[in-house]
Amino acid sequence: MDFQDGIEPQTSLADDYDATLIVPTDDVREHLVVVGNGMAGCRAVEELLARDADRYRVTIFGAEPHVNYNRIMLSPVLAGEKTFDQIVINTREWYDENGIDLITADPVTAIDRAAKAVTSRSGRTVHYDRLLIATGSDPFIIPVPGKDLPGVISFRDMNDVDAMLAAAQAGQAAGGGSAVVIGGGLLGLEAAHGLTLRGMKVTVIHLMNTLMERQLDEAAGWLLKSALEGRGQTILTGADTAEIYGDGKVEGVRLKDGREIPASLVVMAVGIRPSVALARDAGLEVNRGIRVDDHMVTSDPAVLAVGECVEHDGNVYGLVAPLWDMCRSLADGLTDRHTGYRGSVTSTKLKVAGLDVFSAGDFSGGAGCEDIVLRDAARGVYKRVVVKDDRIVGAVLYGDTADGGWYFDLLKKSEDVSDVRDLLIFGQAYASGGGLTDPKAAVAALSDDAEICGCNGVSKGQVMGCIDAGACSLDAVRATCKASASCGQCTGLVESLLMLRLGDEVESGPKTMCKCTSFTHDDVRREIVAQDMRSIPEVMHRLHWSTPDGCSSCRPALNYYLLCALPGEYVDDQQSRFVNERMHANIQKDGTYSVVPRMWGGLTNPRELRAIADVVEKYDAPMVKVTGGQRLDIFGIKKEDLPAVWADLNAAGMVSGHAYGKSLRTVKTCVGSEWCRFGTQDSTGLGVRTERMTWGSWMPHKFKIAVSGCPRNCAEATIKDFGIVCVDSGYELSVGGNGGIKVRATDFLCKVATEEEALEYCAAFIQLYREEARYLERTAPWIERVGVDYAKARVVEDEAGRKALAERFHYSQSFSQDDPWAERADGDRADLHQHIQPQALEAAE
Repeated sequence: MDFQDGIEPQTSLADDYDATLIVPTDDVREHLVVVGNGMAGCRAVEELLARDADRYRVTIFGAEPHVNYNRIMLSPVLAGEKTFDQIVINTREWYDENGIDLITADPVTAIDRAAKAVTSRSGRTVHYDRLLIATGSDPFIIPVPGKDLPGVISFRDMNDVDAMLAAAQAGQAAGGGSAVVIGGGLLGLEAAHGLTLRGMKVTVIHLMNTLMERQLDEAAGWLLKSALEGRGQTILTGADTAEIYGDGKVEGVRLKDGREIPASLVVMAVGIRPSVALARDAGLEVNRGIRVDDHMVTSDPAVLAVGECVEHDGNVYGLVAPLWDMCRSLADGLTDRHTGYRGSVTSTKLKVAGLDVFSAGDFSGGAGCEDIVLRDAARGVYKRVVVKDDRIVGAVLYGDTADGGWYFDLLKKSEDVSDVRDLLIFGQAYASGGGLTDPKAAVAALSDDAEICGCNGVSKGQVMGCIDAGACSLDAVRATCKASASCGQCTGLVESLLMLRLGDEVESGPKTMCKCTSFTHDDVRREIVAQDMRSIPEVMHRLHWSTPDGCSSCRPALNYYLLCALPGEYVDDQQSRFVNERMHANIQKDGTYSVVPRMWGGLTNPRELRAIADVVEKYDAPMVKVTGGQRLDIFGIKKEDLPAVWADLNAAGMVSGHAYGKSLRTVKTCVGSEWCRFGTQDSTGLGVRTERMTWGSWMPHKFKIAVSGCPRNCAEATIKDFGIVCVDSGYELSVGGNGGIKVRATDFLCKVATEEEALEYCAAFIQLYREEARYLERTAPWIERVGVDYAKARVVEDEAGRKALAERFHYSQSFSQDDPWAERADGDRADLHQHIQPQALEAAE
């Protein structure tokens, strides 16, 4: 049987493979075998499918056990800003839907060009009609003593990320760990940033005097170095490694000047080399890379190559934009279009450890060149544009890279800039008519071939074509042409293009948390946990808040999300709370406050009533009112009297009723079986137990509970956030009710037999709501959004999950049930309760 008519069975486990087994196929299409399941190889296949999806039968070999993922985003995974699933480019479903045979964890080890066959590490042999080599590049390991010690790694794939994460965890377990990163280029600095965020003490060693010297000039490199040092890293430039020392494992790095830097982890990030060994062994023409023509064809007409492994016209490329250009030319050639690749002019727009940098062209200067420089130390901005013969030949931007695309467009087109020379450094808006021009005009002025998304090599024309084809939202553009689908830096540009073309017809996605961020509430909650963020400033920094301190919408939400995620660890930020929660009382329209002491289950006694009466008389409160939640509300208390009022109530054993907070308000009860002739269970006693379990808990919004002693439902349990209705055989539990402006009856959750079960289910439901609802979202709209079936699945049907939720609630409560009134009565934050004395105005002399 001819191997071109069949392929051995797909597997990712070499030991399970029987090399004698062949699966026949009646597919007569040409067989394209791709060596490399990385970004270039899969992008080439994507381009091919877009042109002629039925032209080839495709098999892809990958060395890693994963589907294709975005290697550019390994740094956010290391830093904890993204998970692996979030950087996957092509899911397993994509391969299946396109009929692609994916063979993972089994790299090709030999090419037999005469037989047109490849052999993998497992012994699998597959024949091809056309072969595409996309083996990428290999990390360069400097040949110093100790380079092979355990603990020396590179930074190229998920295995390296996993090794760094393991080292960071081991360091934390030991009370701290130290790492040395050799190489101050992009990968090295990203590795250092990620390890720093993971709690390691990091030193960067760089041979040259300027960080990222291929992308930045001396001034921008110095700014970057200073910023990184300000974040806790040690940066050593002009430093040459002599050896890596250690007894059986890494213990440190010794420099040629004699300095020693202790470390349990050494990351080699000094550069990459095209991976050409497979091609060279096959007899293909190889120089620095695998030599290809304009159609990505190697010295063998049946073999093509693309990506970092190739050399075209003497150039090798390590940036994605040229790779995508190659992939387009390759796909054109394979579908008889033959446009040809002509090389690439490259630019680099990066976010290094959260700092924006951009460079393009030749910024070394020299004879005939003129430097135009802007420095703004207060903003941390540096811009340098190099002009020669009235044309831009290079540019370096640090801190503010918004005009990078415009400078690069002018550079590529070699446009005469003499007319805008004096305004050039201030950016496109000023150079084209002043800073007050229409903000969309700058985007409209970009040419169709201007790059919008550097990560995925998408031009303005491609984005506009995608929109014209029916993509009416940011998500639709991301799904269609992948612009803004990776790092997200170009999201603003893509949104501007949508507005430019569609105006008000742009379909909006989920509502963002506020105008300070492009993230939704759900995004923020997820990322706080995934990235282990521990403060409001850290959240704002890592999630790229557009304002320095947030706003009145996002700060209270962030404070709650952190409080919920880190019980006992996060320190409540009082300045991020609403005034009622800061003052622990409800402000009224005349500036005075109302005070509601807690009455467990609506019960009280003579001592508490006397204390309330004494407070009313002592502080001349004009009104006392019974609330709908079976409490007494004391009105007209002056701000400066609040601590004394609380002290008097505390003396009678009363604590805060939290009537002011996004928290448990009340547990309303009826008299139940103790007094009522219809009562089936002790609803009052259960209500007291419930309130003592839940008081003090902070929630996304106010939370009310009721326990009715019989189906007559005198406590109105069916319009509460959590309701319990006692029946002869147990307790009926319901959720998501609301008695406010929009009345909503509860949804039935389940029926339980005992009080203990009722309390467990209550605790579990509250914790589910606390962990997953959006700030200021009551249970009623939350249940309508997620569905009561979801709540049942989590709380009723999943016993282990329910118990875990209840356990997390009780753990959180162990840090929450401290009476805030008692703390203020003892003098805490006395400044908040001082009477503001009017200041006398003195006449000016």
